[in-house]
Amino acid sequence: MSAPSLQEFQDQVSELLLRHRSLLDVLSKNGQSSASVNRAVTKAITDCGCIELHATKQVYEPGINLETARDVIGSHVQGQLCENCKEIVSTELGRNLFYMSALCNLLEINMDNVIHEESKKCSTLGLFNMS
Repeated sequence: MSAPSLQEFQDQVSELLLRHRSLLDVLSKNGQSSASVNRAVTKAITDCGCIELHATKQVYEPGINLETARDVIGSHVQGQLCENCKEIVSTELGRNLFYMSALCNLLEINMDNVIHEESKKCSTLGLFNMS
């Protein structure tokens, strides 16, 4: 079974969302689901230990080119999510996408268009995007 397109998923969410059709409710659920993603990742570090967080100041050496900088600057993450934690984080990300889609539906925003426009920005800005 192939994954649905963003539009198909957005349509499915529209059909399923009965209880939380209020914009305020969807906004609060979206925030809550985002917090749940953060909590699931935190639990992978603090309870399971499958990944570790080693946060230090990001050092950017003068004179280093941007391509090299991307390889040198780390993510602060060591290890990989175990299968259990990956499933939990994936579930929370899915719930977050559900409420993001619901928000798009309520505001009559097409997710495919959002992705398309963001991709165009990324292509134009390249390494300078969101830095």
